[in-house]
Amino acid sequence: MLAQRLHLVEDREDTSAGPQLRIAVATQDLKSMNAHFGSAKRFAVYDVTPSEWHFIEALSFGDVSDESGAHAKEGDDRIGPKVDALTGCNLLFVLAIGGPAAARVVNAHIHPVKLPKPETIDSIIHRVQTMMTGNPPPWLRKAMGTQAKRSMDYLDED
Repeated sequence: MLAQRLHLVEDREDTSAGPQLRIAVATQDLKSMNAHFGSAKRFAVYDVTPSEWHFIEALSFGDVSDESGAHAKEGDDRIGPKVDALTGCNLLFVLAIGGPAAARVVNAHIHPVKLPKPETIDSIIHRVQTMMTGNPPPWLRKAMGTQAKRSMDYLDED
C-alpha cells in the first residue's frame, strides 16, 4: 500500500539540546493539513524543536479510503501500512480519524491531534514550537517524554 517514501538525506548536526518531536501531518498537497487519516494520500514528516524544524520525509499512499463509510473487504487493511509507516512519530495531525484507526495509532505510541479545519503545515509547526516552550500541556509533555515528576512532599512519615 505504501507507494513511495521520499526521505531527505542531509549532513546536519543535531544542534538542539532541548526536546525534539517528530510530527506527521495528513495532507493531500504537502502544503497544508487537509486530509482525514484514512483518505490521506500523503503524510509530511518533520523533526521539530522549540527553535527549529526540518522536513524529514514524505510518505505517499496510492490506495486510500474513499470515506464512504463502508466496511473494508476481508483482507483489505488500509490502516496498518499507514500506522507502520508513521512509526517513530510522536504526533499526528489530521482533520479526522475513526475510532479503530485512532486506537491503532495510539497503540503505536503516536498521539493523534484532530484539528477542526485545514491549516498550513507552517502554522501547525509554529504552534507546536510555541507549546514546547514554557509549560507544555500534559499530552505534549507525554509526547516529548518530559513528564513532570509528582512531588510526594505533602506526605508525612507518621
